[in-house]
Amino acid sequence: MVSRFFSGVGMLLRGFGFCGRHPGVMLLGLIPAAIVFVLIVAALATLAVNLAGLADWLTPFADSWVEPWPAIVQVVVGAVVFGGAIVFAAVTFTAITLVVGDPFYERIWRAVELELGGSVPEQGTGFWRSVRDGLGLIGIAFLTALVVGLIGFIPVVGAVAAPVLGVVLSGRLLALELTSRPFEARGITARDRRVFLRGRRAQLFGFGIATQLCFMVPFGAVIAMPAAVAGSTFLARAALDAAAAAPAQPAAPIPG
Repeated sequence: MVSRFFSGVGMLLRGFGFCGRHPGVMLLGLIPAAIVFVLIVAALATLAVNLAGLADWLTPFADSWVEPWPAIVQVVVGAVVFGGAIVFAAVTFTAITLVVGDPFYERIWRAVELELGGSVPEQGTGFWRSVRDGLGLIGIAFLTALVVGLIGFIPVVGAVAAPVLGVVLSGRLLALELTSRPFEARGITARDRRVFLRGRRAQLFGFGIATQLCFMVPFGAVIAMPAAVAGSTFLARAALDAAAAAPAQPAAPIPG
């Protein structure tokens, strides 16, 4: 389990290595990530500026309490709201960036596929498929942020559990979304994709959590996005190649 987890981290590092060998591909991937990053940071900054007023509006029940409890409640509520917004922003960043940068990231995906060899699909997932998947991911990200926010209200443990759970859940979402392209390009449905990845859950978590932690570093999301696309392709191909190498017990049918 632990070795699988760190092998997932290694997939992200492998993605960085690929981008280091192909700087032109890396630079292409930085463009859409930088644009979306600036927009999301601006949204988070706007929220931060208005956070005190929002926390006060959300806690009218505490106005009649004895000090310092109203202030403490507002600080906790503000921290929970902003923490949930960060979780939502992290996953939304990935969804929007993959849509905006679809032509760029398809080139990264294809370059990795060609380096690995074997059968490479002639066409990617397409722009509108990326839009649909992006909207679905944003919806799931909203629910995840809501759950993390509610957990943050749990006395004592919530302050620790919420950010940890946020990283874990958002990391899993990132991993599933980023690995979808190699499967969908081969006509493999989301249900069959889960079968392929069933034995690689620890690896998925390792890759997704490492990616999420990179995204939390200032400007890390911009720099790590091309490597995450490359690393997720390595991970997906490992699952596909393992299934193809075991025809007697296939994880799922591989179309065409």
